[in-house]
Amino acid sequence: MLLGSGELGKEFVIAAQRLGQHIIAVDSYNDAPAQQVADEREVINMLDGAELDRIVAKHQPDIIVPEIEAIRTERFYDYEKQGIHVVPSAKAANFTMNRKAIRDLAARELGLRTANYRYAGNLAELTAAVSAVGIPCVVKPLMSSSGKGQSVIRTEAEIGKAWDYAQSGKRGDQTEVIVEAFVHFNSEITLLTVTQQNGPTLFCPPIGHRQERGDYQESWQPAVIFPKQLAEAQVMAARVTKALTGAGIWGVEFFLADDGVYFSELSPRPHDTGMVTLAGTQNLSEFELHVRAVLGLPIVEVVLERNGASAVILAHADGSKPVFTGVEKVLSDAKADIRLFGKPTTRPYRRMGVVLAYDQAGSDVEALRQRAIQLAKQVTVTVG
Repeated sequence: MLLGSGELGKEFVIAAQRLGQHIIAVDSYNDAPAQQVADEREVINMLDGAELDRIVAKHQPDIIVPEIEAIRTERFYDYEKQGIHVVPSAKAANFTMNRKAIRDLAARELGLRTANYRYAGNLAELTAAVSAVGIPCVVKPLMSSSGKGQSVIRTEAEIGKAWDYAQSGKRGDQTEVIVEAFVHFNSEITLLTVTQQNGPTLFCPPIGHRQERGDYQESWQPAVIFPKQLAEAQVMAARVTKALTGAGIWGVEFFLADDGVYFSELSPRPHDTGMVTLAGTQNLSEFELHVRAVLGLPIVEVVLERNGASAVILAHADGSKPVFTGVEKVLSDAKADIRLFGKPTTRPYRRMGVVLAYDQAGSDVEALRQRAIQLAKQVTVTVG
């Protein structure tokens, strides 16, 4: 059972079905991307614990794979007691769905280097937290995804606006926010980390990425990183994933700064920046790796096969039944590909597809980035 049926879930379903799995795709609206390729579907509010219990009892899945944050993850502990395998584990899902739990685990329990941070449950506490960490700083809801509710405070006058924006973008009923000191980083990476049931922890070649509005816009693989930094990031990723327990792929995000590597965030599932692996950059895509790890199948190695880059295709208006033009321009490039996600409705900045560009290992990654960006600009989304 897949809880959340977006574009990442769609690729996971395809990879799982190739290994003989039967998938029930669940989302809050009908005809979500993963539901279009799954064997069965359910439409419920996954923040309703009773509804979640109902469909779990109805289908009695062997495995539950969360894809999003908006789930009553506390129910996962009961499902594990019933003998259902929660991916990667109930503990991992609960900790990583809440920025407070994962940040305290990383910084306080494991001693990983993170940005200075505070929590705030109301506007007055936010004002005090901003004073403590300094300006500029970043404000995020404890539960949200794809940058929703996230903003940067650059002046005291923006504190109230940041609080309101965080509340509008939060997932669930958790009003508390995290306030992070701004890290003056040189670049940021995603280190896809694979934990196995019966094998060593493996690391994918690092992925560079760029965000706007807190959401991924482009990614490339491999990212430029000093060997010492990569080793430091791998140690941190191995420690935090071991503490959270379970098998699967994890998107572990880091800032690379002059004074070292900073742990940023972690997702216990395929990561949006990892869509670059659909360009054949690795011997196994992040989705194939996740399925193998979940099923306990062996993953012998993860190796870079070629260099690649991805750039998103965004919608710019509210609407339905999107139509894409310019696809043929992307496919006229011999070393490019495209994935249109099949989302039935649009809204400003909604991610509707991704363009992939690739070339042999050792090729110019910066040139690949620019090619992917320019190709993505050739595709337009119109709605009825």
